[in-house]
Amino acid sequence: MASRIPLKESERKTPVHATHIGRTSPEQTIRVSVIVKRRSPLNLGELQGKRLSHQEFNDKYAANPSDFERIRSFAQQHGLTVDEAASSLPRRTIVLKGTGEALQQAFGVELHDYEDTKHKKRFHCFEGQITLPEEHADCVEAVLGLDTRPIATPHFRRLDPRLQAQAQSFSAVQVAQLYNFPTNLDGTGQTIGILELGGGYTESDIQTYFQNLGLNTPAVTAVGVDGGSNAPGDPSGADGEVELDIQVAGSIAPAAKIAVYFAPNTDQGFIDAITTAVHDTTHKPSVLSISWGGPETSWSQSSITALDNACQSAAALGVTITVASGDSGSSDGTSSTAVDFPASSPHVLACGGTKISANGTRLSQEIVWDDQSQGGGATGGGFSTHFAVPSWQNGTLPSGSKGRGVPDVAGDASPESGYHVLVDGEQEVIGGTSAVAPLWAGLITLVNQQLASQGAQTAGFINTAIYQNPDAFRDITQGNNGSYSAKSGWDACTGLGSPNGASILTALTQ
Repeated sequence: MASRIPLKESERKTPVHATHIGRTSPEQTIRVSVIVKRRSPLNLGELQGKRLSHQEFNDKYAANPSDFERIRSFAQQHGLTVDEAASSLPRRTIVLKGTGEALQQAFGVELHDYEDTKHKKRFHCFEGQITLPEEHADCVEAVLGLDTRPIATPHFRRLDPRLQAQAQSFSAVQVAQLYNFPTNLDGTGQTIGILELGGGYTESDIQTYFQNLGLNTPAVTAVGVDGGSNAPGDPSGADGEVELDIQVAGSIAPAAKIAVYFAPNTDQGFIDAITTAVHDTTHKPSVLSISWGGPETSWSQSSITALDNACQSAAALGVTITVASGDSGSSDGTSSTAVDFPASSPHVLACGGTKISANGTRLSQEIVWDDQSQGGGATGGGFSTHFAVPSWQNGTLPSGSKGRGVPDVAGDASPESGYHVLVDGEQEVIGGTSAVAPLWAGLITLVNQQLASQGAQTAGFINTAIYQNPDAFRDITQGNNGSYSAKSGWDACTGLGSPNGASILTALTQ
């Protein structure tokens, strides 16, 4: 029998906050996504900011067809079938399907079922490492789907009714005005991608919301990934997240198309949704907004690597990814300091949160969002324990910083200065760093429209450029998120600060 070796970084621990139910049924049908390594290593530094066409990318950085053949052979040996329609060389993903028993033997794991006490979801997972036959292991980066525990939470917060009287809420159009977003651009010719791991939107909400603002209703398309779908109907659940994302991004760039990628809340769903959006040659999003995440410590090493690699592909293809930094302050809901992932990926724009006050159309005050003393949330931020300081943060972070600093940028996130949103027919005020990712996605969409009119490539990975233009930001110097305080320059609460939209446009289009 062929010798087997452990798959690097595939170690899994017993799930916390979950009740063990028993062994997974050997007859249960399970789908796994096998992520295959690139044909040749992708070094973004060597590209020097060049955006690749999909064809250029596929020729050099997609999976090698011969590696897919090896995985097909592996599948056949273990009684698994290949879902060719769901598999993709550019996404480096080959999807295998089989019984629980066949998959356990194929990957050397023992699957068990659990009930998640927080999300009230049943899932299967394993402890220990995946093993593979030696002749197949060297081409595999990750195997996703053998562990389906919920991996992320949506980063939105509703306004506490008790605080209604002191709140000053806004439409996203008003927030854009306060941040001096360009008014001569509307996103024409662009597509905004939005990633969702649950919930849904209704056409009537979208139409009513934009009609009430006097804006054209954007064309919104739902794209299903791994069986995910637009599934509205739970006003107290993730519908608030989905409607917030669409309504904020669409208010900033009402002439842009919006593609919403719905996937299951698992690492497999999350990563497959990112790769589907980034390599989508039908809808062609140039920006992808993500308002979901979880503490770095809750992710497996192989999942972090696979997701970050997907974000590197986005950078090479000129797709900007904006990610909410979390709503639980400097602890990110853990017992110590922690940052949220994927906001901590060095290949995304991490978006923190502020609380704003306005006098007419002018900002009168802006501080770090922190309602923790009232039992609410606060902007996520801190330093990664997984990713080193990226080159573009050198000289910006406090001396002695060892990890990637989060966030990069900020924007209005406090529910007390939150956004008017229509959810399942009801008007609500919603905040959270979830609002900041689509706010920035909308702004970058306007930038991309301007770049297209100049015959230039998309803004793409903007972090290097914005760190070279700190004056394009409104520096936030008051407040804290628990362990970190705002100060002049970059800080682990609001990053470089909130946007002066006109200055950001100039910085990214010169």
